[in-house]
Amino acid sequence: MSRPLLSIVIPTYNGRHLLATCLASIARHRPAMIAMEIIVADDASTDGTAAWLASAHPDVHLLRRNQNGGFCAAANAGIAAARGEFIQLLNNDTEVTAGWVEAGLAPFAEPTVGSVAPLVLVRSDPSRVDSAGDSYSLLGWPTKRGHGQPAALWERHPADLVFGASGSSAFYRASALARVGSFDPSFGAYYEDVDLAFRLRWAGYRCVFAPACRILHEVSASHDHARPELQRRMARNAEVLFWTSLPLPWLLAAIGPHLAFTLLQAGWRLVRGRLGPFILGKLDALRELPTFRRRRRARLDLARSPIARPHFPLSIAALAEVRNHLRRPRASFCISQPQ
Repeated sequence: MSRPLLSIVIPTYNGRHLLATCLASIARHRPAMIAMEIIVADDASTDGTAAWLASAHPDVHLLRRNQNGGFCAAANAGIAAARGEFIQLLNNDTEVTAGWVEAGLAPFAEPTVGSVAPLVLVRSDPSRVDSAGDSYSLLGWPTKRGHGQPAALWERHPADLVFGASGSSAFYRASALARVGSFDPSFGAYYEDVDLAFRLRWAGYRCVFAPACRILHEVSASHDHARPELQRRMARNAEVLFWTSLPLPWLLAAIGPHLAFTLLQAGWRLVRGRLGPFILGKLDALRELPTFRRRRRARLDLARSPIARPHFPLSIAALAEVRNHLRRPRASFCISQPQ
């Protein structure tokens, strides 16, 4: 069997109702001239997903896990099974649009491009942006570029370099993932894409924002962000990312702003009765302090023979952006505005 150009990997857990719409959109817009495979990585669903897929979509490769291991475990299993030169990771609560494959693959003509970030729109209101790629602030918090802004602003935006691609719909070069590794299971389902973006950056790979590649995303259909355990996980993950991923000059410059922002977040959460999970998450990260040196060394190892010079497009967020972040459960203030 010839190798497909693109492998689409869709992790799912009890998301049969979401998969139906996602797979229908792929079938509707699938390009005839591009060899593709679709892999559904079922994380031990109990809603009949496997039987339904076998009946309704026999052309889909079902990768069924016997034990629920979380998003990263399912995604990694799908990536490991993928045969394509390129891999697109799709959430089960997404829909693709016409021309998404061609637009998503075009930037890979440049060999230093390791990932591509589509323009992700809110499915319930496609006039609004969910993500125009991921950004990372020197405050030490991942952000969704363009979140909540009018889609028209970003549809006219030229393709440009961005920090990373949102895991809801990211394209990756398979050889780049083979070099830097896939998702770190310790991150669960939050900021695992940012961790991967950092590793790709350390190895010298670029991420390109492709505005003509448009994906609709039912934001957080698979997760309840208000759950204390998820708030705790996000607080832990943000801290691990900050201390283990930034180049040393950036880290030294960012410690003050990061600590100030952490105190600001703590005060905001205290007023709203949400401080407990936040503090527990920070304590979780503190307990992992002995592993930080090993994590940093692994990133430095990637930079020893990069395909291009490592580049980290980081910035300090404005106060208005901090305010926007505090209004939302997931970090979503925008670092970069379209020009």
